[in-house]
Amino acid sequence: MLKTLLSILLASVIVNNYVLSKFLGICPFLGVSKKIDQATGMGLAVIFVMLLATAATWPLQTYLLAPNGLEYLQTIVFILVIAALVQFVEIALKKYAPALHRSLGVYLPLITTNCAVLGVTLNNISDGYGFIESMVSSLGCGLGFLLAMVLFAGVRSRVEKAIPPVAFRGIPITLISASIVSLSFYGFAGVVDNLFGGAL
Repeated sequence: MLKTLLSILLASVIVNNYVLSKFLGICPFLGVSKKIDQATGMGLAVIFVMLLATAATWPLQTYLLAPNGLEYLQTIVFILVIAALVQFVEIALKKYAPALHRSLGVYLPLITTNCAVLGVTLNNISDGYGFIESMVSSLGCGLGFLLAMVLFAGVRSRVEKAIPPVAFRGIPITLISASIVSLSFYGFAGVVDNLFGGAL
């Protein structure tokens, strides 16, 4: 069991990184990755929301929607739960970390529409994970999101000091940099399976 959970965690962080492999959560990835402290704050907020969302949506799906034949309401219910959780996080940050709340600005409410959070909750159900496996998967996906944000913030700080050709300045060089960072994660494909003997 521990081997399987570790395999799920590592696969979620590195191989199946939601931002760099599945291209979910691109809006905050591009919008809040200009400074490492903002990227870290956003990544930690997303981890927190992913864990809370999974803890709330998995029991709803398992004990309410599925037994009553209401699976078709899954996406709507999950979106409502995530929206409520983001409001909770925003209120908590505003009270206990006002500087971080101000620095995240408009991107904090965008966690509500962050498809990575919704994708994690839906994929945990479709992958047939139990509650513990779902929580580990959500933690791994959140850590992967944080890793991608921090790495890309570092890359962007270097890119801003460079002098690219005029046609590549601004958004084009940012997207090219993101694609190169994304390509670097494809080198990890198969590593987790080989490491754990296909436990996943």
